Formats: sequence, structure tokens, C-alpha cells
Amino acid sequence: MRVGGIGRREFIGGAAACLGSLPLAHAQPSPPVGTSGARLARIAMLSGAKSDPRSAFLTSLRLGLAELGRVEDRDFRFEMHWGENSPDRFDAVVAELLRSKPDVIVTQGPILYNIHRSGTQIPVVFGFSGDPVAGGLVESLRRPGGNLTGISILLGELTQKRIELLTELVPQARMIGLLINPNNPINETTTADPQEAAWAKGVQLSILKITSADDSEAAFAALAPMHIEALLVSPDPLFFIGRERIVALASRQAVPAMYGWREFVDAGGLISYAPSTAGTYRQTADYVAKILNGANPADLPVQQPTKFELVINLKTAKALGLTVPQSLLARADEVIE
Repeated sequence: MRVGGIGRREFIGGAAACLGSLPLAHAQPSPPVGTSGARLARIAMLSGAKSDPRSAFLTSLRLGLAELGRVEDRDFRFEMHWGENSPDRFDAVVAELLRSKPDVIVTQGPILYNIHRSGTQIPVVFGFSGDPVAGGLVESLRRPGGNLTGISILLGELTQKRIELLTELVPQARMIGLLINPNNPINETTTADPQEAAWAKGVQLSILKITSADDSEAAFAALAPMHIEALLVSPDPLFFIGRERIVALASRQAVPAMYGWREFVDAGGLISYAPSTAGTYRQTADYVAKILNGANPADLPVQQPTKFELVINLKTAKALGLTVPQSLLARADEVIE
């Protein structure tokens, strides 16, 4: 028998071949399984920085989770997503991450805003420089209320401490510049508190504003005409992304600069005072473990760092003609020579 000019055997064989080429509804990728045979939890690591498998972000989280009894490839798997210091790519990186549907997202830096705007309900544990309430990320520090929680570095007291350290390092400075991004909502706290700290030290504070990387050259060129003898760079994501350029400009203008992240000192900057990277990420690991155990991020209070690090680059100090006081060296957690 022929069907529409096609033999019965040919028709059945062709139909079977077509059916075999169609995706089956149940043929979904199997969830990852650890060495113990149990399903692996999937932890998506999201950073706007350049890809670096040896980053402190990753290393400290591994250590923190290990201390809590969770072992990589036995209990969980990290899945890295990097923004490569390119903010125009952040939305695409976030979209790629969300398609993979991890169990929890761990993130830091400016790309946090992109994940927040996405509207995802996947639990997010963050590291954030500033007040996440003022930034619209959580309802309150005590009860975040949504799917985001983490570690917040409230800047007021930290900024005052940085002013004190900078004046100790450059005691002859009578005018200090504060570099800020006026488009960042946290700058209400980064300008009021240092003014008080500067007055207490008998120095004046002058605000310098940068809203894009293109403003950097002009801002640093204005230091000498304004008689600025030392500079405090606020821990703004814009500056962190462009930290190598900021450090190079400070070197070119021969201005001693204090930074809010140790990565600036690693890049050749003079001095930084910031929360311990390892300590902060271990606090983060604790929240990741709790969420994987079933905790709701809405009920986990936003924490603050408990340990801070002073890092000094002696090579940069020598290039600037500065003698670092022994009182500072004795307190430094790390000295780069």
C-alpha cells in the first residue's frame, strides 16, 4: 500500500526518524552531582571585574565554606560570571547568569545594581560599599525584606578614619581633596562626615567630582591650582573599575592618595584602609551556607565587617618623597616594598 505516493514502510520509517529528531519534554540536563553522589548546590559568582580564577573573592569564599563543612565538588559548584570591567556588558552578563538558574548568587561591586534591576527572585548575597537602604536594595538593615542580603560597608566612620590616617601620613597637608562621584546616592555620607574629621584635624577639605572616566584627567589637573596636597578617593564603583588610571594620575601629579580598597595599593597606590577582604567574604560564606540550608534572605540582617586592614606601599611612598611614620608602619596589616 502507498500513502500519497509514499510506501507504507517508507512512511513509518520517515515518521519515526522525524519523531526521533524532536526534543523530548523530559530530556532536560541532569543536575550536577558531587563526589558523594548527592546533588551539587550551584553557587553563581558574579563580579564586574576582569576574570581571575585566583581572585580573593573566590579564594576566601572557598575557605569560608570549607570552614563551615561545605566542600567544593562534593557539596557545591561555583559558576563564575565576569563583567570584565565593562559596565556596558553587565546586563548581558546578568542575563546569561539568570538563564542558568543557580541556587544562590554571590556578588559585589556595581554589577549588584544590574542584578537588582533584573527583578530576579533568586537569593542574592552581596558585598556593598554604602548604605543598601539608601541605595534602594533592601527595606532595612535588620529585615531586608526581599531576596537580597549581605555585608554593607557603611562609609561614615570609615571615611573619618581615612582622613585621620592620611593626615598622619602627610602632616604638612593643609588642604585635602575628596574625590567623589556625585551620581552615587551614597555620597551624602561620604561628604558630611569627612568635613567634620578634617576640621578636627585643622585641615580644609575640597570636593572634586568625577561622573565618568573622561573626567579624570581634568579633576587631577585641578589639584595643583587648588593647592591640594593630599587626596582621599572615595570607594565608588566608578573609581574601582578605573583604579589603574586613578593610581597613574595620582602618581603623575605626585599627590599622596588614600584609597577605600586595597586593590588600589596592589595597583601601585600609596595607602588604603578597608574591611578585610578575607573576613568579609567569610561572613558572606556564612550567609550562603544558611540560604542553602533553607534560610530566607528577607530574614537575614545585613551585616557589617568586623575586621579592617591598613595596607601601605613603601615603594610609592619613596617615589613621592614621603617618610612613613613608624606609628603607621606598626599598625599596618601589610607593607608592600
